[in-house]
Parts: sequence; structure tokens; C-alpha cells
Amino acid sequence: MKGQELDYLIRNGRTRDAEELVDIAISDGQIVQIGVGIDGKATQEFDAEGRLVTPGLVNMHLHLDKCLLGYLARGDSLATVQTMIESVWDRKSRYTEEDIARRARQVIDSAIENGTTAIRGFVDVDTIAGLTGLRALLRLKTEYDERVVLQLAIFPQEGIWRNAGCDSVMEEAVRLGVDVVAATPSCERTPNDAKKHIDFCLDLAKRYDKDAHFLVDDGDSAYSRGLEYLAARTIEEGYEGRVVAGHCGALGSYDHGDAEHVIHAVKTAGITICSNPQISLVINGRHDRGIVRRGITRVKEFLAAGVNVAAAQDDVDDPFYPFGKPDQLEVGQYMAHVAQLVLPADLDQVFDMITSNAAIGMRLDGYGLGVGDRADVVVHGARSVHEALRLIPPRRWVFSGGKLVSESWIERRSTVVDRG
Repeated sequence: MKGQELDYLIRNGRTRDAEELVDIAISDGQIVQIGVGIDGKATQEFDAEGRLVTPGLVNMHLHLDKCLLGYLARGDSLATVQTMIESVWDRKSRYTEEDIARRARQVIDSAIENGTTAIRGFVDVDTIAGLTGLRALLRLKTEYDERVVLQLAIFPQEGIWRNAGCDSVMEEAVRLGVDVVAATPSCERTPNDAKKHIDFCLDLAKRYDKDAHFLVDDGDSAYSRGLEYLAARTIEEGYEGRVVAGHCGALGSYDHGDAEHVIHAVKTAGITICSNPQISLVINGRHDRGIVRRGITRVKEFLAAGVNVAAAQDDVDDPFYPFGKPDQLEVGQYMAHVAQLVLPADLDQVFDMITSNAAIGMRLDGYGLGVGDRADVVVHGARSVHEALRLIPPRRWVFSGGKLVSESWIERRSTVVDRG
């Protein structure tokens, strides 16, 4: 690398797998060298001073069209998912591209500042919103092309058979240009319609060569069997590795034998499980009395079975959830709490859920912190995974595609602890 002019050179970074501090050289959008004391000149150098350096954080489930609408289900702590959906009908019918873009920009900008370099953005397509949200986000995908990888997932929030005509809207949406076909079979009126919903979306994804992201068994009922059916259909269609299943909260209500059967099927189908710990925690189990369920899926069991598990933000101040920054470190901290993943090895698994595991689910090309990988790099205001998840400090520098896209001069320093 001697004599080569680099774009950026990060000095003295602490990677997760290196015993000593290393330098990371970036040029032409890629990581071109990692090592101790790189001999090279760069347009700009940064001294990480022993801070943690990782690939970019990845949020593979975020509803961008509904973000910042506010929590509309006021006054009813036992509101159902369906009433939450209905609470936004009036606003959806009056959507404008400008309004959606304005709100989504705020959330995307915040995500970038918090180290997110890849987002799977969901957008409702149905007979109420039409294609307004999709057109707005297609504009933003171009606008943010050099700052974040933005995949767009079309989402039939109102159901397909419950919302007559939605199937045609989805077909048109795919032709406009999207990355992912998403689905929510739980919104249909009957189990048979839910299966038809899965069949339609899987077929649509396959016909247009798109990945698929299913929000299945999003509730508490042990009789909800969408994930089991999805795993079987994924194998039948030969779509292993291209399907994500989100929420899957009902699995937590199964008896252990049934749960083990479904988890094995998910592993066989190569399905990524995407859990949204914050949203599941506040929505599921609302009607429980006495022993109240946590709402999340069987995260530990999936991990033990070797299933790829990711964690995502899902909602930011919208009708389903009144909080959210968005910050994947916060998501990871919630996951550690709710799934009780608190041992040192557990925390590494949690960090994988918001980085490499999510990247696998999104099938991101060149993701990682190796030579030749796309230069999506975050220098954290922390010196370890433990400290990053504990303090959630500002991200010092964020690089996306080899470009510096965010920097923060504020750092929350931890109290030095001498454990001898």
C-alpha cells in the first residue's frame, strides 16, 4: 500500500476479532487494507484512539411511510393490532409524496447518524394508500444512494383478500421497481385466506425474482401456524435463503414439541428470523392477566438451532409504537434484555443480530470488515461490544460506500472500572 493515495485511513481501531489495534485503509468505496501501522497517505486520516470499529449497523425492518405519524391509538391500552391499523386509515387516504418524504428523511438521517448503513424500508401498498408511499420512497432511494443502502419492501398492511384489489396494486408496485415483496398474512380474516396470502406473495416474489419478507404469526395464539406453512412453501418453491420471517410471536405460546418442529422447519428452509423486541414487547401479551408473556419469538431456541436471527427497529413514533430513535444499538440492548442474552458470548450474538446476521437476511453484497468489502464502517464511541450496548454512545464516524456520511464530536465516556 506504500505510495498509494488513499481516500481515508482510520488509525488505531479496535476490531472485534483483533488482539491489537489496527489501521483500516479505504479507497474507491472499498476496504483495501487492514493491518498494524499501514504505510500510506490518505486524503483524510482519523485516529480511532482504541475505539471499536465495526461494519455498518443494519436495520432490516423499518416502516418509513408511517414513521413520525404519532401514536394514534390514544386512550385504549388494550388496543388491538387491527384497531391500530384502522387508526391510520384517514391519514393514509390523504398521503402525499411530499409528506412521506419529509418524515422519512428525518428518520433516515437519524439512522445514518447512529451508524446504520443499510435499511429495508417497508411501504404500504393497498387500495387506501395506493402507490403514493412507494413513489415517495423510490425518490428517496435515489436521493440517499451514496449515504445508505435502501431496500424497498412493498407491504399489504390491509391484507390482500381482506382488501379487495390489493393484489393488482402489488403487481403494479413490483413493476415500478422494488427490492422485496413483504406480506402480513395475519391480517386476513381466515386461516385459509392467510395461506392464500402467503402463496400469492411468494409467487409474486418468485415471478419477479425478488426476495420475500413475511410478518407471520404476529400475535399470541398458539393456533397461529403461518410460520410452519411458510417454511413448507419456501422449500416447495426452492426459495431457501431468500425469505425472512418477522415477529413470529405466536411461537412463544406453542408447547415445546410443536415449537421444536417449526424451528427445525425454519432451519431447513433457510429462513432468517427478524425479531423486533421493542414492538413485540409492547403489543403482544396485552390481554394476558397474571402471567404476562414477553411477546417475542423463541430467539434463544432459534439461535441454538443455528437459524440466522436478526433484530430490527420496525417502528418510529407511529400508530404501533410511540418511541424509536432509530438506533440499532438501542434495538440490540432491548434484545439483550427481553431475550435474556446477557453473558459475554450472548452480547456478541446480539451484536451480530444488528450487523452480520441482518446483512445475511438482506443479502447485502460485500458486507463485512475485510479487504475487498464495501467500506460501510462505523467508529463507535466505545471500546468494546459490551460498552457499546451498555452505553449506546454516539457514533464517532460513519462511512457508507467509502464516503464519510456522519461524524460526532460528543462522546459519553464510561467510568473506568478496575477489576484487577
